[in-house]
Amino acid sequence: MTAGNNGADTPENDDPFGYLYRSEGGDGGAPGSAAGGPARQPGVPRTSYNQVRAVGERQYGGQQNAHYAAPETLPGGERTRSVPAQGYDQEPRRSRNGLLIGAVAVVAVVCIGIGVAMLTNGNKDSDDTANKPGPAAGDSVAPSKEPDAKPTPAELPKQDAGSLRLDGGATTAKDIPGARSANGTYVAGMNTPGASATWTVDVDKKGTYKLYVDYGVPGKDANLTLTVNSKVDPRPISLKNFAHAPEGAWDKGWTESWSLVQLNAGTNTIKMSCESGNQCDVNLEKVWLADKGKK
Repeated sequence: MTAGNNGADTPENDDPFGYLYRSEGGDGGAPGSAAGGPARQPGVPRTSYNQVRAVGERQYGGQQNAHYAAPETLPGGERTRSVPAQGYDQEPRRSRNGLLIGAVAVVAVVCIGIGVAMLTNGNKDSDDTANKPGPAAGDSVAPSKEPDAKPTPAELPKQDAGSLRLDGGATTAKDIPGARSANGTYVAGMNTPGASATWTVDVDKKGTYKLYVDYGVPGKDANLTLTVNSKVDPRPISLKNFAHAPEGAWDKGWTESWSLVQLNAGTNTIKMSCESGNQCDVNLEKVWLADKGKK
């Protein structure tokens, strides 16, 4: 359809978009004209539609609708783009804000869930530890360091016979070889009645001990009277020929023997003497103590 030659003479055949081509001026809005154009004569075709009016500038009832613009009036001539009315663009922004808030809320819920899970696991571990019984107030706590080994008891006394107190004709000598004392010295002269050798010795505790004596005999048995803390033992100390030396062989008769003695804690005196009824042919080289049941 072209302007100026395709007009219709009846309203139903009129161009519905004719207002887009009608003049804004005319004869000042005479009756029968459209928006101030020339009046249309019945039965006379419309001759021209000129002076295109921009969409949105048409007045309806004296009020201009400024909220609508035709696509042709937009930059670039986009036909499918429209200018939103005031307040129209607020809805998409609200939707976008709502989506953003929703996404942030989802992330926050996930983070909170992870935190709760970690806290729950930590509390479970703590509960497991807490449920385990710990030491009570009266319980003893094992030391972190292993206790030191029990101290080795002090070695019991041991002494060369030559350093004992000698009485009644007993004396030191070293002419017979084989003595096991430090310098080969031994106590001789014990075959004289009344001869004696006294040992003063200290022990930490009261009890029964073994009294060991290193001695030498000339191939035959001997014995001496034993007195402990001024109390005579009814059994003499036996000094037999355990080395099985031939008679008279002093150098081959070195051996040892022991007898039980009862000692007090502290200082004790042990005397070996040649008394009536003893066989006193013996030389003494060393004395020492040992616990009962040990050598």
